[in-house]
Order: sequence, then structure tokens, then C-alpha cells
Amino acid sequence: MRDEDIKRIVKENYSRIASSNCGCSCGCGGGNNELIAKSLGYSDTQIGNVSEANLGLGCGNPTALGEIKEGETVLDLGSGAGLDCFLAADKVGEKGKVIGVDLTETMVDKAKQNAKKYGYKNVEFRHGDIESLPIDDGSVDVILSNCVINLVPDKAKAFNEAHRVLKKGGRMYISDIVLLQNLSDDLRKNEMLLVSCIAGAILKEDYLKIIKDAGFEISTTSSDEEISIRQYYGLPIESLSIVAKKN
Repeated sequence: MRDEDIKRIVKENYSRIASSNCGCSCGCGGGNNELIAKSLGYSDTQIGNVSEANLGLGCGNPTALGEIKEGETVLDLGSGAGLDCFLAADKVGEKGKVIGVDLTETMVDKAKQNAKKYGYKNVEFRHGDIESLPIDDGSVDVILSNCVINLVPDKAKAFNEAHRVLKKGGRMYISDIVLLQNLSDDLRKNEMLLVSCIAGAILKEDYLKIIKDAGFEISTTSSDEEISIRQYYGLPIESLSIVAKKN
């Protein structure tokens, strides 16, 4: 599948999700948005405070992987309706800033509406491609991403861009779907599996190598293999959570 076709399919699908509030993509196993978010490690308070930003997407809770300090600048890659951005905004406070970047214009519009509704003035949402971020060099303290890089055709570009925009010593907290074994060509070409975060995923060892090759030092990884049964019909995948640093 061509890169431009992948991006078109992703944009069309996530536009529908933004319009319907139905997070049936990365939570492809069904269930309501609240239950899915709880299974990924979000608390009742986190979900309840910004309920319309929870679309039941994601495969982890990257804001819980490491410390986010008051006054820092945080970037969320693939920010969706803004859930992780708003949780980070509570941590950085009025002196800090959170920027969300998303490929889908409809999702960016929804996130902006949510920011206004919930009164977040330290959050900004930008339309952009993770392979070419609309962010200045060395301007970000922390990068978050939740089940998004698997959707990106050129993952090396995405992580090289993440490295570019991070300050020296900056941290990256990532949750994403990785493969435990290769998929067949038919599964790779399945559009529903693409937007469900499976067909675009790569093998775990390849994913970690791309991050290291981009210049990051990986300090922590943890895996959730049970997500395969909960949400992905037993396919050979896991949710991988990563803490990495730009030296």
C-alpha cells in the first residue's frame, strides 16, 4: 500500500471517529470508551474530568510512564481529541505548555473545541504530519504518543523528527502496538486492520531499533500482551510502553 493511500485511509477513518465520538478503531474489540480507557490505565478522575476527549482510542497511558514537570513544554504526537494533552496540561501548569499535533483536521477541530469547553489555555493544537512536524528544533521537553506511530508509513522519519524537536536531555513516553510475528500480505493490505492499529505495526525488535537509530537511549520498556485478547481478537501483537531520552 502506498504511503499516500495509508494517510488518506487514516484521515478518513479518524475524521469519522471525531464526528461520531465512537472510538472503534484502536479499541477494535468493542466496549465503551470509558471501559477501554480504564483498561489502559486511566483513572476515573482522569476520564471524568475531560470525558469528551476520551474516544476510547489508544493502547496505554503515556502520561503515566514518567514525570512531567511544572513549566515544561510537552508535545503529543497524534493528539486526537486531546485526552493526553489535557492530562499533561494539568501537570505543566500555567507556566508550561502542551502542543498536540494530528494529521486529521476534524480531530484537531474537536480537540480545540474540547480545550475551550474544559478551559485549557495552556494547550495548543496544530494540524500536521508526524513525519514533518510543525515544531521548532530543540523546543520540547517531553514527547508523548499513544498508539499512533503504528499508523505512520515512515516510522524512522517520525522518530528522527521527534529527536529533532526535543531539547537535549528531553524525554519521550510512548505507548504503541508492535507485532510479535509477521503478518500475511493479505492482513497487511486490510484497511480495517490498518486503522485498527495492526496492519501498519512492525515487529517489536525493529521498532526498538528505529528508536535507537534515531539517537535515543531507551531506559524502560514494558509490555501488555493481554491487550491482544481484550481488544484485538488474539492477533500476535502487544502494547509496548517505552521511556527514552535524547542525550
